[in-house]
Amino acid sequence: MKKKVLVTYNMFREGFSELESRYDVTFPEGEADLSYDEVMEMIPGYDALCPMFNFPVNRELIDRGVKLQVIANYAVGYNNIDVACALGKGITVANTPGPTTDPTANIALALILDTARRVSECDRKLRVLRSDMKVGVLENLGMRVTGATLGIIGMGRIGKALCKRARACGMEVVYCNRHRLDLDEETRLGVRYADKDDLLAGSDFVSLNAPYTPDTHHIIGEKELKKMKPTAILINTSRGPLVDEKALVEALKTGEIHGAGLDMFEFGDYPSPELLTMDNVVLTPHIGTQTTYSRIEMARAVSNNVIGFFENDRPVSRVF
Repeated sequence: MKKKVLVTYNMFREGFSELESRYDVTFPEGEADLSYDEVMEMIPGYDALCPMFNFPVNRELIDRGVKLQVIANYAVGYNNIDVACALGKGITVANTPGPTTDPTANIALALILDTARRVSECDRKLRVLRSDMKVGVLENLGMRVTGATLGIIGMGRIGKALCKRARACGMEVVYCNRHRLDLDEETRLGVRYADKDDLLAGSDFVSLNAPYTPDTHHIIGEKELKKMKPTAILINTSRGPLVDEKALVEALKTGEIHGAGLDMFEFGDYPSPELLTMDNVVLTPHIGTQTTYSRIEMARAVSNNVIGFFENDRPVSRVF
C-alpha cells in the first residue's frame, strides 16, 4: 500500500511531481490552505505531513497523527512545529535550508543598499513631487556601502552567503556566532570574529541571520541598540522576534540608530504602526524567498525530504 502524504497548501505543484508519482498525496481541493481543524480531522490516516511555515503543528495535532512518521516543513525555520514532542514520538522533522540561502542573502543585501542610499525613500518623494518642484542637492545624501563595516550575527549558510555578497561590494565583515568558524574558513571568507558587544559597537550595518530559538529571542533589544552607532542600520531577514520591536521604534525615534531594513516583524505579518511612518525604515513583507524559482525548489526539497525518509535514497534535511 502506498504511503499517504498530506500537504496543507496547494501551490508550486511542479515541485511535487516526483512525490505524487510515488505516493498517495492529498492537497487542498481549492486555492485555500487546509485549516487546522481540517488537518486535525484528516491526520490520523497519514504517514507524512507537509505543512507551510505558518501552519501550527502542535502537541494535539501530533498526538492525533497515530501513523505519522515524518513532518517535512516548507521552510528553513521550524518554530511552527513542536519539535520536542515530534522527536519524542519518533517522528522525523525536516526543513528546506538549501533553496532559501541565496534569495534570503539577496534580500538582505537589497535592504542594505536600499537603506544606505535611501532608494525607497527617494522613490516615494519623487512620486508626490510636482514636475516643477526641485529636490535639494543635500536632501538625499545617503551612507556609503563600499568601505563600511557589516556585522553579521549568525554565520550559518545565509550569513556566509551574505558575507560573500558584502565582500564583493567592498565591505569589511565581522561576525559573531554560537560557534566560531575555524581559521581557514575565516580566511577564505575574509571575515573577522568579534563578540556581540564589539560587533554592535563597531558596525555600520548589523544583519541578523541567526535562527529563532529561546536563546535568540530579543537578541536585539534596548541594551543592544544603545551599543550601536548612531549612524548604524539594523537589517533583519531572519525572524521577527529576534528584535524587540518596541525598543527598535524608540531607538529610531530618538536617533540611537540611523535606520532599519526589515523583512520580518515581531508580531506576525505586520510591523508596528510607528515603523510605517518612518522614512529611515524600509519594510518588505517577508519576501526573502519569494521568487517563483525558489518556491518551486522549496517544494522539491520538501518532496526530497519525504522520499529520502521513506526510500533512504537521498539526503534528508533533518532538524535534529
